[in-house]
Amino acid sequence: MTDTKADVNPFGRLNYLVIDDFENFRLSIRQMLRSCGADSIELVSNASQAIQHCTYNHVDVVLCDFNLGEGKNGQHILEDLRYKKLLKRSSLFLMVTAETSKEMVMGAREYQPDAYLTKPINRAVLEKRLSALISQRNTLMPINREIDRENYPEAISLCLQMLPRQPRYKTWLMKTLGDLYFQLGDLAHALKTFDDVLAQRELSWARLGRCKVLLANRSFDQAVDGLRELIANHPDYMEAYDLLAEGFERQGRPTQAQQVLEKAIEHSPNALLRQKHLAQLAGSNQDLETSSEAWQRTVELGTHSIHDNSEHYLALGQALSDLSEGNLEEEGKEKAREALTVLKKMEKRFEAEEGISLRSQIVQCRVYAGQGQDKEATKILERIRPELDNAAALDAPTGLDYAKTLFRLGHESDAKALLREMSERFSNEPDILQKIESLLDEPVGFRQKIKARTLNRDGIKAFEAGNLQEAVEIFSKALEIVPDHAALNLNLVQVLMKENDNSPGNAELLKRCQTCLDRLAGLPEQHRQHRRYIALQRKLKGLMV
Repeated sequence: MTDTKADVNPFGRLNYLVIDDFENFRLSIRQMLRSCGADSIELVSNASQAIQHCTYNHVDVVLCDFNLGEGKNGQHILEDLRYKKLLKRSSLFLMVTAETSKEMVMGAREYQPDAYLTKPINRAVLEKRLSALISQRNTLMPINREIDRENYPEAISLCLQMLPRQPRYKTWLMKTLGDLYFQLGDLAHALKTFDDVLAQRELSWARLGRCKVLLANRSFDQAVDGLRELIANHPDYMEAYDLLAEGFERQGRPTQAQQVLEKAIEHSPNALLRQKHLAQLAGSNQDLETSSEAWQRTVELGTHSIHDNSEHYLALGQALSDLSEGNLEEEGKEKAREALTVLKKMEKRFEAEEGISLRSQIVQCRVYAGQGQDKEATKILERIRPELDNAAALDAPTGLDYAKTLFRLGHESDAKALLREMSERFSNEPDILQKIESLLDEPVGFRQKIKARTLNRDGIKAFEAGNLQEAVEIFSKALEIVPDHAALNLNLVQVLMKENDNSPGNAELLKRCQTCLDRLAGLPEQHRQHRRYIALQRKLKGLMV
């Protein structure tokens, strides 16, 4: 026998989960669902119960209130379920809320709920919205099933078969088709799919998809231009900002990338991963004020998020430490206090995490040193050195942080020895090598680092303009700040050699060249300036014969 009721009313075939902290509302929704023909309905009051239920049970439809009192809200639950893949693609997630603030809507929209329902809800509205979603769900089920299985070629085949038969869902099918081609790396078909859509109608998702393909094809200028236009026409389309920032980074324009993310955050401030990206980008741009603010927001947003991580606290502590270093005014002292508070909070929150106390104390040591409290800094360093002096056992982030602290406390030879050992150990990891080089070249606070970099740029301009004496003076000033900076020393050597070409036989110039090269005697072979160093050393020997 067939279940006539289930055939006529698809509500009866599905498993429902209602999440709300008010019992009366949960009971009311259950009654409405039952009157629509639903049978399997689970009611829970908070996030932990909801996530546990989805971990062990298949759920077809989730109706979740946004505000759930203390702890995780509806956005956190959706984020959690998506991240852990506890919902199938065919499952429906409806966000229920009485709140309609832009921040809430934009934040929740980042994780793409299937619909919003605004309180108060009546049966007619619930049935109408759910009926349409369930009908679409059932029609597209074969495709979503193959995508869940990661059988993308079969999913593409089903999309192509369904397109002429289901014109009602053409938009969904074309978007899915373009995304599937892109995931498979079939960029030509992906581009054609998005272009076919755009030829008929300007749709933001198709424009975004096209730009994503252009970026993958390394057509950076076209992609950036397209994304700028897309944002101008759709200023609330957050994915376009993220992709534009990526485009600027791929072009080698990190400052513009940072500005794009700052603009995006004005529209949607509650996206943790975007705040984190901004924090990292601003940090690499030496904009520590913006970086520390973004790390602060990342830490706050992580309180109930699946993306919460000790690295966020550590990065915030490091940024505040750098900001407070050498600043003995009240502002600097306040930054130092904030850094210590954040690090202590990290130790408590992630106490079960291996090495967390050690990482915290490395930064604390630097905070005290930066505030002139050398006695306290030395006390911490003596306490942690036995654990840290086995360099081969240190991971890259810990080793780099420890070397930075050793430099701050005047243990330069120990810091350089550690970094040389790490250069050999991580010789096949370019990102780590770049960080090692940066620390070897500029083992100073960020304010001094910025000053030295500015002088370096000015020196290069003077050299290119033919103002050799001015270039020598500028490079010499920069080297007073960072005497072991490889590029700066070699830049000065080149200028001095050029001066020697103009007036050969100047022993004093050649002696200064030798002094610069002697400073780089311990430069690791893995350093990007090593080959240049060897070449200039040979040239100098030839000049001194």
